[in-house]
Amino acid sequence: MLLYRRTLNRYIPLLTNLLMFVSGFFPVPTAAQATSSTTEERPEAELRIMQPAVPESASTLVTITLSDAIKRACKNDVQFLSAGAEAKISHEDKVQARNALLPTISATTQALLTQGNGKTPNGRFVTNDGVHVYRAWGVLHEDLSPQNYTMTSYHRAEAVEAISRAKAEIASRGLTVTVTKLYYTLAVSEHRFATAQQSMDQAKHFFDITQHAEQLGQAAHADVIKAEIQYRQQQQTLEESKLAMENSRLDLAVLLFPTLNENFTIVDDLESSAALPAFTEVQSMAAKENPTLRVALESARQADAEVFAARAAFLPTLTLDVDYGIEANSFALRSPVAADRALGPLPNLGYFVTAGVNIPVWDWGTLRSKLHQAKYRQEVANAVMSQAQRTLLSQLYSAYNEASVARAALETSRRTADLAAESLRLINLRYQAGESTTLEVVDALNTQLMARNANDDAGLRYRVALATLQTLTGSF
Repeated sequence: MLLYRRTLNRYIPLLTNLLMFVSGFFPVPTAAQATSSTTEERPEAELRIMQPAVPESASTLVTITLSDAIKRACKNDVQFLSAGAEAKISHEDKVQARNALLPTISATTQALLTQGNGKTPNGRFVTNDGVHVYRAWGVLHEDLSPQNYTMTSYHRAEAVEAISRAKAEIASRGLTVTVTKLYYTLAVSEHRFATAQQSMDQAKHFFDITQHAEQLGQAAHADVIKAEIQYRQQQQTLEESKLAMENSRLDLAVLLFPTLNENFTIVDDLESSAALPAFTEVQSMAAKENPTLRVALESARQADAEVFAARAAFLPTLTLDVDYGIEANSFALRSPVAADRALGPLPNLGYFVTAGVNIPVWDWGTLRSKLHQAKYRQEVANAVMSQAQRTLLSQLYSAYNEASVARAALETSRRTADLAAESLRLINLRYQAGESTTLEVVDALNTQLMARNANDDAGLRYRVALATLQTLTGSF
């Protein structure tokens, strides 16, 4: 223990000198210095709306119309591209089904080298008339199954292709609705931002007026407080509308560009509302151009083809093979026969035909069971087609009524916005003349803000209602 204390006392001065030497290079800050350093390194937090960086390739500002936006979205939307690919695949299936009805031509060349027995000119295998046998055939094959000579496979493929194309059209119209909604949502958010900015300017102007009136002794301090509250609320509304505008731009940019790019502007035609056709015209277009009804009709057609194919399976199957070429002991057009060379060279080129008939006799009721299955599917397809017709008529009435109400609301909201703007102008004049109160001015400011926003919402509603109606009727 004594030895441990002596060793510790010997090394303590050495450690102390080492710490003093190191502290010369790394000075320890004082409490005041630490406080000021912390203050400098940690500035006061500030709320900012961040925007993604614009790629160098997208530095040019792009002006996009609604039709441009739809075309761009068709190149980027995965669901629409998948539906289009399915339609192309179905078309190739139809081409293959059509080609299956036609005979096929193939060529084959073989050399059959058989071990000889040493005593006879032919080989050890009875199927060969010589040790060397050469085949060079051109083969024409035709499979005349019930699926082929009744053309049920081709008709089924036609129905499947029509269904795929109708589904691609459904995806296209659904994408149009989505793009239309996002497009005019961005337009509305820009309107809201402009409205909020104008309302904030008006609130600031009113706040300045009340302050000046208070200094002249013509207004109470309560009016100044109320005006300041209104001004700060409009500031917050402006920030919220800016955030909503940026979010709307991002939502639309996802569909428009293969890489995220916000460097674009849209053509604002929200105020130029399209006309709504008469219901009789809309009903006629829906009967001809509705893809959902087309899917139901083609599905029923496909079910009919399945029933016809199941019935045709009871018919016999015919096969035909026509072979033209040589099968000889020498690879030549003329050569002696190995089994009788005394006859000399004989012609080798010729043909032979193989025809067969396969008649179904007994399969334990499998073909009849498949016919029953096809009939059950046919009943379901017919029921689906009938329901699709009723559903289309119901959706058509609903969508048309929604568009009619939205159009009426748009016209009303436009008039209301004009009246609110005029009311605010008159009340401001009355307040400056001392004939109106602060509450009336604030109420007029809020009324104008709500009226203009309601007008923008009505425009968006009508545009989306028109796009939804066109999913049932096609473009008009």
